[in-house]
Amino acid sequence: MSSYNDRQSGLAASSASRNNKKKKPAMSQDRRNDYDVTDTVQVSSPAAVRNAVHELYALVYPGVSFDKLWLAFHDFERLFTGRFPGYLGCDTTYHDMQHTLDMTLALARLVAGYEKTAVPEDRLGPRRAQLAIITSLFHDAGYIRHRERDRDFRNGAEFTLQHVSRSADFLRRYLPVLGLGGDVAVASMIVHYTGYELDLDSIELDDPRDTLCGHLLGTADLIAQMADRCYLEKCRDRLYKEFVLGGVAIENASPGEYRIRYESGIDLLRQTPIFYQQVTKDRLQRRFNRAYRYVEVLFDGKNPYVEAIRKNMAHLVTVLKTNDWRLLRRKPPYFLSDGETPQNVEVLVEDELLRVTGRVRALSASMAR
Repeated sequence: MSSYNDRQSGLAASSASRNNKKKKPAMSQDRRNDYDVTDTVQVSSPAAVRNAVHELYALVYPGVSFDKLWLAFHDFERLFTGRFPGYLGCDTTYHDMQHTLDMTLALARLVAGYEKTAVPEDRLGPRRAQLAIITSLFHDAGYIRHRERDRDFRNGAEFTLQHVSRSADFLRRYLPVLGLGGDVAVASMIVHYTGYELDLDSIELDDPRDTLCGHLLGTADLIAQMADRCYLEKCRDRLYKEFVLGGVAIENASPGEYRIRYESGIDLLRQTPIFYQQVTKDRLQRRFNRAYRYVEVLFDGKNPYVEAIRKNMAHLVTVLKTNDWRLLRRKPPYFLSDGETPQNVEVLVEDELLRVTGRVRALSASMAR
């Protein structure tokens, strides 16, 4: 990694550049709402992302079979649309199908960039890259409710605090179906680089290349969502509601004690610059060793993800300074298993807020007596 800048010069651009003009990445304000940072790949379409990933995979591993990855994309689509046996489909409005596809494309680009810069003995190789891509596709599988085991839950967002461990469990069951049972141990650990359930320093892997895969996964998850053209609107209008249902917005710290982390979607956005500076930057630059750099190999030294994130943060600062929330007016589409999900989420969130508020009032009255 230390010789990244020395090795990147003179590398050929991805063959995908014939279609997406990577020499001049699209800026965030020019993009369609469900397209990637270059405005060339529709990240709400499993087929479009699969084809883009296939092109990158073939670029660095010419002649290597894509069959297992093709099947993984097929099963991912079935899982999120409610057609995978035993599962209900995606009903989390922020962590939806578009987010996972956007992340998976970013992950494939990071992998391709790294492989183009690494010396032969440090390369990931096709099998490890394949595992990273599959883990990316199912890194949020833990939000998907099982028809039987999760019948007492109303929405996948209720698993917010445990969703990564649930994703690891899904991978343990799913990978042997693909004939990848030998990869279960690694996949179920590196998926935790996308979450906060485990201390990253406590994750132990035998091969440093597996740790690198974890860094690439964690990086892709962060840069894809924060570079989303509608990231700010989605935080305000969708992520906050997931946090309410998941017990994050209002934390039940102990019996009879509640702590309000986010009063509203707007309050969540007010706290986002601090989160970006203190948490996101620490992960991207220190914990994940600036792995976002590897994208730059495919874009002539530029990083469209970093550029889009900076624009989103700058726009948020403008909104916060002016207090003009009308500046956040984008209306991103939903990509869920049921068209009624957004309305159902509204009802669930309202009920949950009323329930918690009622308990707080009851506790206050009891203490007053």
